[in-house]
Amino acid sequence: MIPRDTVDKIIEAARVEEVLGEFITLKKRGANLLGLCPFHGEKTPSFTVSPVKGIYKCFGCGKAGTSINFIMEHLSLSYPEALKWLANKYGIEVVEKEVTPEEQQKLGERESMLIVMQFAARYFNEIMNESDEGKSIGLSYFIERGLRPDIITKFQLGYSLEERKAFTNAAIKATYKPEYLAKTGMSILSNQYVEGNEITANDLFDRYAGRVMFPIHDSGGRVVAFGGRTLSSDKKIAKYINSPETDIYNKSKVLYGLWLGKKAIQQNNLCYLVEGYMDVIAMHQAGIENVVASSGTSLTLEQIKAIHRFTNNVVILYDGDEAGQKASARAIPLLLEEGMNVKVLLFPDNDDPDSFSRKVTAEEYATYLKNNATDFLIFKARKLSAETKNDPIKKAEIIKDLVQNISLIPDNITRSIYVKECASIMEMAEQILQTEVNKLRRNSSVKGKSNDYSQEQNQETGITTTEELKEEPVDLIWFEEQELLKLMMNYGNIIITVDQENEEKEIQALELTVCEYVLFELWRDEIEFKDPIHQLILDEFVHEIEKGELPSLKHFTNHTNPAISSFTLNVAHIGYDLSPKWEKFGVYVNDEKLEVKKSVSHMLLSLKEKYLSERIKELKDSIKTLSDDDIYAVQKKLVDLERSKIRVNKLLGRVVTK
Repeated sequence: MIPRDTVDKIIEAARVEEVLGEFITLKKRGANLLGLCPFHGEKTPSFTVSPVKGIYKCFGCGKAGTSINFIMEHLSLSYPEALKWLANKYGIEVVEKEVTPEEQQKLGERESMLIVMQFAARYFNEIMNESDEGKSIGLSYFIERGLRPDIITKFQLGYSLEERKAFTNAAIKATYKPEYLAKTGMSILSNQYVEGNEITANDLFDRYAGRVMFPIHDSGGRVVAFGGRTLSSDKKIAKYINSPETDIYNKSKVLYGLWLGKKAIQQNNLCYLVEGYMDVIAMHQAGIENVVASSGTSLTLEQIKAIHRFTNNVVILYDGDEAGQKASARAIPLLLEEGMNVKVLLFPDNDDPDSFSRKVTAEEYATYLKNNATDFLIFKARKLSAETKNDPIKKAEIIKDLVQNISLIPDNITRSIYVKECASIMEMAEQILQTEVNKLRRNSSVKGKSNDYSQEQNQETGITTTEELKEEPVDLIWFEEQELLKLMMNYGNIIITVDQENEEKEIQALELTVCEYVLFELWRDEIEFKDPIHQLILDEFVHEIEKGELPSLKHFTNHTNPAISSFTLNVAHIGYDLSPKWEKFGVYVNDEKLEVKKSVSHMLLSLKEKYLSERIKELKDSIKTLSDDDIYAVQKKLVDLERSKIRVNKLLGRVVTK
């Protein structure tokens, strides 16, 4: 268990904008920050971060939380795991007793699998650097490829021994359970294994025997998979073997190099997209870190969205061979449809990013990348125009392909610019090209490819029809309770002046915090909240104030009780700031803090009116069952309550008619 003072230290250090900034690009918008939501697909940012309140909220899918909630959900971690992840990021020591083999068996399955992968990465690296076979084969290979020791260490490269059970036996000897070796895909079940039986060492053999090893990290820096390259020249042996899909590894979502390159992608507002592990590693050695590869699979929409959270700009550096061209043909339409700005770059002499890096200096490499990246659609239009100059039939076919690409671009203005540029290059009327693009945009098959298409049309017309954006109707019965708690959380420490009667019925001005004023008014009228969660939070306010502390919004968002933290995150207000320039146009925005006294007083009165109405109804219903002797007392009480209700309604500015 992590000590409470350590937890507090982690929470204090983990600024929400810093933590989330590692996973998405956030841009300043008033007092808040705005970015693309990592929890659902979107092209227009609706993910808002409030550094002041230490929380985030997506106005598209409704996700909300603190930096800890984000790490838990985005990296699929438990609460203690998220705390440890943040502690590691901020260099905070977490003093916990070492996990024994017995305790290790009790850990959750995902955590156990991640621990196995950590061990595997260390094991393969140690084998390569310390064993004779590892040094003579694995380390020699990387050195021959021109890699420096610091780059080998940076990417945690390693080697798996030729002996078919070397890793499996080492892992089991280190007390890792055979079932997790199989579940991670690090070991393979033999044909002799009988399904349903307990897995033993005899049932397993290594997946990666005799290969150099490339650990694959998720966006949080955890090893979740491996790529293993054979050094054999036997063509019957697969050149690369990659980890299978597991509970901790979804190959369609993970990008090789993103963990190490995301900061550089943000800083440069550009991502280089390459094919292989060595391409990424070679570019890092050349000082270019804003680069990723798709982990041995065709580029997927999920991977594109992962890049999009950091930048809109992609340069494709795929090989110029047939396989590279096919990979580009698959990737580019997806990139365009996601709204990315796509450029392509070809290396001379059929080089790839890795081989080219060994022919030039780091400075020459960077200069070549900067000077030779070409916008994909313009590049394609020029190439096709040159190839079909004297063949009208072929030119017509090529134009259809170009139109198909342009039609995928979601932004109207960007599409129009490409129509104009490409029409000029292809020497044809702009209107004809535009008409063909519009036809494809209207085609139902194109609409079906993107769930965002109808939303885009709605944005253009100003009409919102998306079901997810519809708000649930407010339950007016509990509305005042919720609003009072919201005001107490956001503005509880603000001092307001209120008029109160003393024992001599004299009016006196008192200075109270908003929290103290609300609690006093509720106590005086003996009001308890109807909703149990609301009352639980109210009790928390009372408990903290009795200790002499005024709880902040952060106290509730980071509360260990999930009911309290969840409620807080759902009602905590992240507002949009209007610039002062609007005042020039006669638009004035009230400061909510200046209105807080009025808001609190109104909510208290409204709450009291509802409680009075409820009490009056209860007494009226009870009269039917009372004796004559008791009815008089109840009627007298009813008169008092009705008078109080009239007074409250008058203060609320309401006219009550019968």
